[in-house]
Formats: sequence, C-alpha cells, structure tokens
Amino acid sequence: MGLYELMNARTFQLAGDLTDRVATGEKVVALTFDDGPDEHTPEIIDVLAEQRVRATFFVVGSQVEARPQDARALVAAGHQLANHTYNHRRMVFVSPATVASEIERTDAAIRRAGQRGEILFRPPTGKKLLVLPLYLAGNQRRTVMWDVEPDSGKTPTATEIVTAVRKETKPGSIILLHPWYAGGRNTREAIKGLITGLREDGYRFVTVSELLALRDR
Repeated sequence: MGLYELMNARTFQLAGDLTDRVATGEKVVALTFDDGPDEHTPEIIDVLAEQRVRATFFVVGSQVEARPQDARALVAAGHQLANHTYNHRRMVFVSPATVASEIERTDAAIRRAGQRGEILFRPPTGKKLLVLPLYLAGNQRRTVMWDVEPDSGKTPTATEIVTAVRKETKPGSIILLHPWYAGGRNTREAIKGLITGLREDGYRFVTVSELLALRDR
C-alpha cells in the first residue's frame, strides 16, 4: 500500500482499532458531525431535538474553548462529544509531541464541557500514517472513520445530500456531515430531510458508542 493510499484509507491503519462501519443486521446508523462548534450550534440542536435524534460531534478543541457554552449545550442535549484534534491540522508527518498535544488538549476541553465515558477520535480529513496510530494504540484509543459522506467535494444541494444518504446508507453505517460555518448551510438544511428519509427506510439513530456496542451482540 502506497503512502497516499495508507494516509487516506478509511478502513485500515497501521496500529490500533479503527471502525468505519459496524457489521450488523439491524437497521441502525450513527449520525456524526465534524468540526465546530460554532454559532449554528443552537439551530442544529433544535433540529435534532425535534427529530428525537442523538448524534456524535467530533469537535475541534480550539473551537470548544472559544465557545464552551455550545459544547456544554450539546452535552446537555444528550449528544456525544468526540475528539477531532485541537487545531484541525493534518496529523501526518508530525511529531509524537504534536499528536499528544492535539489530542490531549481537546480531551481536556471535552471533559470540561461535561462529556463522560470514552472519548472517541477522528483525524481531520481522515488522514493518518504512523505516529498518530501508534499514539492511539498505546493509549487504547479508537479511530472512528465513516462510510457515508454526502457533502464532500463539490457543494451539493440539500436535496442531493438527502438523496445520497438514502442511497448509500447500510445497516451499521457511520454518516459524516459538515454543517458548520457558512459553507455548511446546505448540510444544515438537509438534516431534517435525511433523518425523516432514513426513518421511512426503517432506520433508527444511535450515537457512535451505542453503535459500537452492537458489535458484541
């Protein structure tokens, strides 16, 4: 496997545990959001509350420290906070000290927001080589990737996002969305539609930790 393929692999890393989807016969999925939080947090919380869905938010530590009220609001609403590094820098060709700082500073911010239990991790843009996986393996940390990503690349409309999610989702899927900042408007508009669409298809929603627990059934 070449370095580029290894760095971007969704289903493999050189050390430690990685999950991109959980093999299950149950029609259950995990909705995940990368980056943030930002000023759109209340809007996202309201949509998820209206739909009675708990999601997993892979947050950026510097954003959590800048907007601690939003991180606390996510936890208070029943959502799971997970680690997406402190500065959202690509975690390749970096030192062990940099990896430790990026992850541990974000863990601390997440704990201050009230998150309890295991803190899951997702590398920015999914990139990893050797130093990051070795750190994660040495600290018994799981890498959570994804198998459905409808809003990457070109900017799809909300309708296109909903259509892609319903087409690509399978039992045990981990869906990745980017709803933050000005560029995330179409994704924010799609949240309600993709939830109702997947429910029409027979799916129910859980956090990533709840999805991972299904592996042992």
